[in-house]
Amino acid sequence: MELSAKSTRPLRVAIVAGEESGDILGSGLIEQIQKLYPNAIFEGVAGERMQAKGAKSLFPMERLSIMGLVEVLKRLRELLGRRKGLVERWLSNKPDLFIGIDAPDFNLGLARKLKAAGISTVHYVSPSVWAWREKRLKKIEQSVDLMLCFLPFEAAYYANSRVDAQFIGHPLASRLPLDITKEAAKEELGLDPSRPVVGLMPGSRGSEVANLTPDFIETAIWLSERRADVQFVIPAANEARYQQISEMLASHASRISAHLVKRQSQTVLMASDSVLISSGTATLEAMLCGTPMVVSYRMSAMTYAIISRMLKTQFVSLPNLLANESLIPELLQNSVRAEVLGPHLLRSLEDEAYRDHLHARFSDLSALIRMDSDVSAALAVDRLIEARR
Repeated sequence: MELSAKSTRPLRVAIVAGEESGDILGSGLIEQIQKLYPNAIFEGVAGERMQAKGAKSLFPMERLSIMGLVEVLKRLRELLGRRKGLVERWLSNKPDLFIGIDAPDFNLGLARKLKAAGISTVHYVSPSVWAWREKRLKKIEQSVDLMLCFLPFEAAYYANSRVDAQFIGHPLASRLPLDITKEAAKEELGLDPSRPVVGLMPGSRGSEVANLTPDFIETAIWLSERRADVQFVIPAANEARYQQISEMLASHASRISAHLVKRQSQTVLMASDSVLISSGTATLEAMLCGTPMVVSYRMSAMTYAIISRMLKTQFVSLPNLLANESLIPELLQNSVRAEVLGPHLLRSLEDEAYRDHLHARFSDLSALIRMDSDVSAALAVDRLIEARR
């Protein structure tokens, strides 16, 4: 569905994204809202993609990109100060609405204060209240007018709440897979199209890269000792991650060769015959690309001890959650070791029946969430704007 302008009034939107994936979502939503409101103004916290669409960032998005309870505590004073500054700015000069993109610990507190002042609030990407921290639902009711949900079962969860929840599908599902063959993707990355490729994707945050990359490299070494024909490629989310990973690879240069690229994660997924990947949105991208994967994650021991007691679901990766079954291996904490990860990765390369099963299930799951999500999200936001006029 193609949107067209309906109003020339200068809609003013406060918007906050907290990490790379939120920047991607925000850029698509901004583009569609601009089609409805060509004179719309966006300001808040934005990454490169959102800024390219015209959003003004009041401070670097990287300051909000923190993962883990212990890690957040270390920077709590800064985070609270930045949130207070945004509240004061927007209460003194009220926007038409506020859109918080993911980062619920930061954005829901911000939204609650703005909603209490009569500002319409949207939260883009439902927090996983169905998985853990169920008591957060009350806070969401106090904070959010409109919840935009990616997964079919999320909107249903809010049915008995005061939150208007809309299932919009996932924006990535309409963009992936890329219009490129596996062979062409390998060539684009400077890889040999006749040899298998394994992608190593330790995440976009500095803490994720630090926690996972050493063991991902050791796993690549383990695999290369058994499959000398395998090529390895690592996408770095930005310049900082590129430098961080480069230093780690340099210390293993005599044992393994891996091709490091910048900002080409989706091309890497298209080129890869299998991928070792950090738990998060990237697992959904891998599913949409039909790429077999081994999911891994490690956080501080204290953070894991707290979260594991609160978790209500059997799975952590999005493909397994969507399927409600163990489609792909999930290796966490002490299981993030080459001798554990390696055999799973090897199977995903060599077990043809397993690969065929994954491809079929990935295709079915992708169909569940494939719709024009950017447009659906913009229309849902527009209905809220109209209702509050």
